[in-house]
Amino acid sequence: MTSSQKQSRGLGRYMSLAVAAGVGSMLGSGIIVGLSSTITVWQNGLGLTTGQVGILSGVLTFAIGFGSLFGGRIADKIGRVLFFNWINMFYAIGAAICIFANNFAMLLIGLVIAGFASGGDLPVSMTVVSHDAPDEHTAARLVSTTQVFWQVGVFISYICAFLVSTMSGAAGGRVVFAILAAFAVVAWLWRVASPTFRRFHEEADARDAARPAAAQPQGKVSVTSVLFGADRKVLLTFFLAITVFYVGWNLLANTWGQFQTYMFSQAGASQSLATGLGIILNLVTLVINIVFASISGGKHRNKAFFVGIVISFIAMVCMAMGGTNLWVLVAATAFMNLGSPLAGEALYKVWTQESFPIEIRASVQGFINGFSRLCCGLFALITPALVMPDTIQVTMWAFAGIVIVEAVAGTIMVVSQKKHGTDEQRQARLAARQA
Repeated sequence: MTSSQKQSRGLGRYMSLAVAAGVGSMLGSGIIVGLSSTITVWQNGLGLTTGQVGILSGVLTFAIGFGSLFGGRIADKIGRVLFFNWINMFYAIGAAICIFANNFAMLLIGLVIAGFASGGDLPVSMTVVSHDAPDEHTAARLVSTTQVFWQVGVFISYICAFLVSTMSGAAGGRVVFAILAAFAVVAWLWRVASPTFRRFHEEADARDAARPAAAQPQGKVSVTSVLFGADRKVLLTFFLAITVFYVGWNLLANTWGQFQTYMFSQAGASQSLATGLGIILNLVTLVINIVFASISGGKHRNKAFFVGIVISFIAMVCMAMGGTNLWVLVAATAFMNLGSPLAGEALYKVWTQESFPIEIRASVQGFINGFSRLCCGLFALITPALVMPDTIQVTMWAFAGIVIVEAVAGTIMVVSQKKHGTDEQRQARLAARQA
């Protein structure tokens, strides 16, 4: 059997774990888009003020951010597998509170609980998947596959919101959150009850136990002690490069995720046309995410990164030059949706899981993800003013500059990883020296 055949068989064996983690990613994007696409429904049904609507959106973003910041640390203290198994139960509780909410305060509480849970799930799920995978190639493929489910969550939420848009009161919003709660319960029960997942966890623990003594963590391990330890030059380079890259990418992705319909409407599209275009454009992103998942663990990944950066930059320049022309915005957005998945979140997830020791991966990814979300939450406060017809061209030139910053940070990451290797490769070199 060839090496590629063995890898494909390994990928198939572990795919169910990636799907279970991917459902968590789907829930993360689902609650963001589910709220943004039904916010007017909630406003009309519960009699919310414009200020309360803004608070709901802002608080959800910050809850996700704080979940990412602290979820990894909590998981490191109580056990990653325990956290992975039970976190979606809390998401389901939060979504259920939203379903039965009859006032602003109750809806806010539900969003805080579900948002914190979804933010905490992502870094821990990625760490569990990469830890349980038998090798780094399989881990990269599995981790990037979860990004497909993030896009599926966006797509499903848009469709659900469209289908329930004619319901009276807040009923449409309740239905969308009921669907999210149902998926959360399925994910929770699947992760807890699956004997296959339990076997994967045990096999990974056995591999850890077989590592050389020098590669084993000595005593209590903290993020700072590892980042500023013997390998601080390498790990801090990885950390800073990935953080800058992901914050830049997420500022653009979050802007289009939250304000794409708004931008199209400001350019002259009707609400139905703007929403319909959103569904079609997200299909493009979904397809490219599937393509990237197939190459994320191979030699073409870095080439895809550079192609994605170039495409994203051209899209920003086209938008800047096109100004407020609706169809230029639509075409450039479609073009951006081709490039963004190749040099975006899936790559950030793979880089983080490959580059850092298993003991701190959840915390590191949680910090980067949470810090990025907090930046996006603050930026969202001024975004509507930045995409108005009289300011959008300047904004797009600024976004083109952000893509250049992404390119620099990503290039540093690619070069550094080639020079120093992944965590698995560094551990293998350490084992060889011990032998």
